[in-house]
Amino acid sequence: MEIKIDKKRIKINKLTSWKDRFKSLMFVFEPIDTGYWFPKKSGFHTYMFCQRVDIVLVDKKMQVLYLYPHFKSEKIIFPKRHVYHVFVFPLGTCDHLNIGDKLEITDKKKEIA
Repeated sequence: MEIKIDKKRIKINKLTSWKDRFKSLMFVFEPIDTGYWFPKKSGFHTYMFCQRVDIVLVDKKMQVLYLYPHFKSEKIIFPKRHVYHVFVFPLGTCDHLNIGDKLEITDKKKEIA
């Protein structure tokens, strides 16, 4: 899966299992180059993260509600109303997003078929 933000495509990893969500980016030292999608989640924490990330909170229609650029490790975003998905992106991604923008996720498999 990919997401297009300001003419740039970012690969997205959808984390649905408890094990994947728990591990996510803990103890990852090298800068990330892909995004992470946490469906059906309204808050987020960065405990044991070893780098800063950009965090985007969206509603069911994938409209951006909250942006957290350059979010530090060892911080928490408490659950917020109307938030349905959380995206974690590499640094600098939030620079090209605004509140109210709509995220569009494309699946390569569906485009080929």
